[in-house]
Amino acid sequence: MMLDPLPRTPDHDIPAPLLTELTALYASNREFQALSGDFPDPDDIRPEQVAAALADELAHPDAEVLVARDQGRLVGVAITLAHHPDPADPDPWIGLLMVDAGVQRQGHGRRIAAAVEARFREAGRTAVRLAALADNPRALAFWTSLGYEVIDHRPDRRQGRACAVLRKRLAV
Repeated sequence: MMLDPLPRTPDHDIPAPLLTELTALYASNREFQALSGDFPDPDDIRPEQVAAALADELAHPDAEVLVARDQGRLVGVAITLAHHPDPADPDPWIGLLMVDAGVQRQGHGRRIAAAVEARFREAGRTAVRLAALADNPRALAFWTSLGYEVIDHRPDRRQGRACAVLRKRLAV
């Protein structure tokens, strides 16, 4: 599997074929989209909405959007944050890890998470955090199976949704 930063055109746009793939990936996760409320209609996710959501993420100077491909096929996306906006929080964050619903339960999520953790480890980071929506037990089960531990419960910074904050120490 390849995990690479999101390629951009000279105008800082997402190349149209990739945006089409990303839109399909986001749309394939209807259940998550309905829980998150990130898109107005989880049954009608449009390329311009995905482009805007990713542009919002990339507006943060420490954010990175990573695309995951397996044998050339887009299987997932991860959004990371090298530094949390709260200066008291020393850890990098995984803001999103999404796997195409058509290829879930095949190990792609675990491989993407491991690759993200390796990137942070190589950067000298000793732990990583994330927030899982409180009403998403599948996500909580996934992350705890990877060794993440719940360390807090609090609303997310953008929309005030109830979340569990998880943390994992990264072995050096």
